[in-house]
Amino acid sequence: MTDRSLHLPVASPDSVEQFVEYATLGESCGYEHAWLPETWGRDAVTVLTRIATETDEIGIGPSILNVYSRSPALVGQTAATLQEVSDGRLRLGLGPSGPAVIEGWHGESFDRPLRRTREFIEIVRAVCSGDLVDYDGEIFSLGGFRLRADPPETPIPVDAAGMGPKSVELAGRFADGWHATVFTPDGFGERLEDLERGVELGDRRREDVTATLSLTAAVLEDGDRARELCRNHLAFYVGAMGTYYRESLSRQGYEAEATAIAAAVANDERERVGEIVDDDLLEDFAIVGTPEEASDQLERWDGIDGLDELAVSFPRGATDREVTTTIEALAPDR
Repeated sequence: MTDRSLHLPVASPDSVEQFVEYATLGESCGYEHAWLPETWGRDAVTVLTRIATETDEIGIGPSILNVYSRSPALVGQTAATLQEVSDGRLRLGLGPSGPAVIEGWHGESFDRPLRRTREFIEIVRAVCSGDLVDYDGEIFSLGGFRLRADPPETPIPVDAAGMGPKSVELAGRFADGWHATVFTPDGFGERLEDLERGVELGDRRREDVTATLSLTAAVLEDGDRARELCRNHLAFYVGAMGTYYRESLSRQGYEAEATAIAAAVANDERERVGEIVDDDLLEDFAIVGTPEEASDQLERWDGIDGLDELAVSFPRGATDREVTTTIEALAPDR
């Protein structure tokens, strides 16, 4: 069976302690990692610190920290500190995010995302090595300092997020892993070829680069409620978060649906969204429905060749109880 992890809710729960409770539950259910997204809610570092102090075994990591709102040296310092706090359980996810967040929330220009991600990875590794940092890149130039603390005893894997061919190739060439989201099984397989090309270009071994897929899930006794949550979630990302997700759907054979979803969201036509995102489309991008339905769907995702880790994520609008129910329903130890 593919390793299974948690991708904690992107929509902020009522408190930091709820994140901690989900991670603690995930640890007791046998999940490998508790991944935490960072958007415009609570910052990932503070929440991951709390999770690290309240858990013992589950891996922790941001998925992702964007490469615009912090300097690469600060991210290196942060990673080294989180590795210390968690006793070596950190895996760091980095990526550009998208223009909607970077420009609309952080007020930064979404410039050269691939090059910036590559340089971030290289600088973070240099900082965490404990050696004197002397880096002269196309975007960042820094030097003359080294980490003013012992470097991590356990090396920190640095993963990169990507949806398009070049960003996935970059992950294979320079990162320790690839974080994927909003993919069908076939679409994931196509991008896996880009990852493997990157691995080859970097003269690396495929087994040294992990592939993690974040998959939206709602598993409830009320299957219709589960499908409604996931439909609205997919529609939000395709219609309200710039063009990244729309382009990803289009590359995977859903161009007409992606365009129609974006138009429906723009015009606030919620009923239309329900018509466009039918059950077949939904099951191509999510695990959704009753526990019995989800069990059958899970076999399809667990069987994807080249997928190392399936990260269960949750739709916007899911209640605390609905998140907890889904965590328990998909638990590896069930």
